[in-house]
Amino acid sequence: MCPLRKDLHLSAGVFSDIYELFCLAQELGTHFLVRTCVDRLAGDGGHTVRDEIMQAPVWGLHRVQVRNKRGEFSTAVLEIRCRRMVLRPPIGKQKKYTELILTAIHAQERGTSKGRDKIVWKLLTDLPVRSRREAAEKLDWYAQRWKIETFHKILKSGCKAEEAKLRTAERLANLIAILCILSWRIFWITMLNRTEPGASPNQAFTEINQYMLDELVPDKTAAPPKLSLAHYIVKLARLEGYLARAHDSPPGNTVIWRGLSRLTDIELGIIIGVQLVGN
Repeated sequence: MCPLRKDLHLSAGVFSDIYELFCLAQELGTHFLVRTCVDRLAGDGGHTVRDEIMQAPVWGLHRVQVRNKRGEFSTAVLEIRCRRMVLRPPIGKQKKYTELILTAIHAQERGTSKGRDKIVWKLLTDLPVRSRREAAEKLDWYAQRWKIETFHKILKSGCKAEEAKLRTAERLANLIAILCILSWRIFWITMLNRTEPGASPNQAFTEINQYMLDELVPDKTAAPPKLSLAHYIVKLARLEGYLARAHDSPPGNTVIWRGLSRLTDIELGIIIGVQLVGN
């Protein structure tokens, strides 16, 4: 994942396409990059953002890697248009909020897409975009939102961060800090398995992890297995019902966090049992 500026708000969708948020960011001295769905008034108010951006010339092309619903990767070629313009507040809020000078970036996929929706990104930012390279940089930032969404899904749905019933903000902050590390590890293991399945299992699993998985999940074939990262990831996923058929996609984050949770519970049970009855 590319490093993002600490003072940058990266919207995970169109839910932050709120004029008040743009003004608040300006007041706080921070910055934002937001995907917009509202065709707001621009310039003198006689036209919209879309009218103005579509009059801008194509700055160039940019390629991003995307994945369809079946998990197949492909490269999308995007045409980039960019223009700095005056953005006007909604009609009912023009007395309360002032106009803003923002940059609109329009990226539309060339040709047709297979197994997914065609990419049309309309972004707004208060950061300077003076060249195709800077526009492509903002598109790369926005492309990271899928990973950010997945991380937060693990944090909320897998680690149950929202169900915490701690009484103080300090305790909650400490818990979330620990859960963020755990969520990152689950996400990292899942992605590492897809990018480097032949890597050493020692990168993600301790010797005890590997021993326990070998004992709990027997190999499907009699032939000696290749002791790779993918081998143990599959065993971890099989703890939670992953079938590991030849045509199945690699295990996802959900089955990984469930498998890791179960493996941890089993290991803790063994440790407690040894402490109670001895070796």
